[in-house]
Amino acid sequence: MDATAQEFFRQLVETPSPSGYEQKIQRIVRDYARSFADEIRTDVHGNVIATVNAGGSCRVLLDGHVDQIGMIVQHIDDQGFIYCLPIGGWDVQILLGQRVVVWSAEGPLPGVIARKATHLLTDDERKKIPEFHELWIDLGIQDAVEVRRRVQIADPVTVELGLRPIAGSIVSGPKMDDSAGLFVVFEALRRLKGKKFAPAVHVVSAVQEEIGLRGAQTAAFGIDPHLAIAVDVTHATDCPTIDKRSNAVVGIGKGPVLFRGPNINPVMFRRLQETAQQHSLPIQIKGANRGTSNDANVLQLIRSGVATACLGIPLRYMHSPVELISLDDLESAAELLAQFILSLQSGDDFTPV
Repeated sequence: MDATAQEFFRQLVETPSPSGYEQKIQRIVRDYARSFADEIRTDVHGNVIATVNAGGSCRVLLDGHVDQIGMIVQHIDDQGFIYCLPIGGWDVQILLGQRVVVWSAEGPLPGVIARKATHLLTDDERKKIPEFHELWIDLGIQDAVEVRRRVQIADPVTVELGLRPIAGSIVSGPKMDDSAGLFVVFEALRRLKGKKFAPAVHVVSAVQEEIGLRGAQTAAFGIDPHLAIAVDVTHATDCPTIDKRSNAVVGIGKGPVLFRGPNINPVMFRRLQETAQQHSLPIQIKGANRGTSNDANVLQLIRSGVATACLGIPLRYMHSPVELISLDDLESAAELLAQFILSLQSGDDFTPV
């Protein structure tokens, strides 16, 4: 990964983007894409769409969602403690003891989520998992009036962001979902710069995936693609306690995951698999026995139907502050998408037969 790509990935990981509050990171995406996209636009929903070769033989949509899970301020009590609602799916136990940031109009406000010390917990309290509405954020500000002056209802909140190298190509941070997939689709487009290919390519930085696959649906309806590929993270199973019988064998650093099943166009799957083989790119395969839980689900169903594929970046500890991926998998995934685009020819038929 060259320096330009590394810096873009770092910005994606370290810029807040809870669902509904993606504007800041979308500015970064637009600025980055200007050097290799023919056209960049933002639709009324907030999706950023970068296009190359608009008059191509068919329309291909590459989707990575820009939003992350987070929280939204709902109540400030008379002591200045803040209570929130979740944005997206959280394991409440993970939030206890975390450093968080309230992204207020005046700037980021650091705080913590905790509960009373273990010495003060009753036996029943130690056994009980708290409800989300029982968690509070402590900004360390002693005056509730001051907290209410600085924090507005519905301000977004995230855990403290950051990119942490672990070992070799392995990195960790709370925003790999889906900074990884978003990076891959834009890196694939960057790799196509200066090359000739048949299709029109529309790369979408899709909003609000974490609350119902919403941005992909509106962006795809406007683009009306013939082919679509969603790139998101998927569960790596190479760690303790995960049942591989139902979750497949998926390892980090062993290549992106090609999904196969009713949500996936079989011709798309075969063409991507063949592309990986032709270019000696590592891939893993995972079954999807129903509509996926990511944007591929809605992409397949737009208008009269879209030939859809789903590419997963193996990730450990999804929806946590310590999500863990391999940068090697990002490189392989971006190259696979770029080579797939280059392989497309006018008249290719993706009708299942």
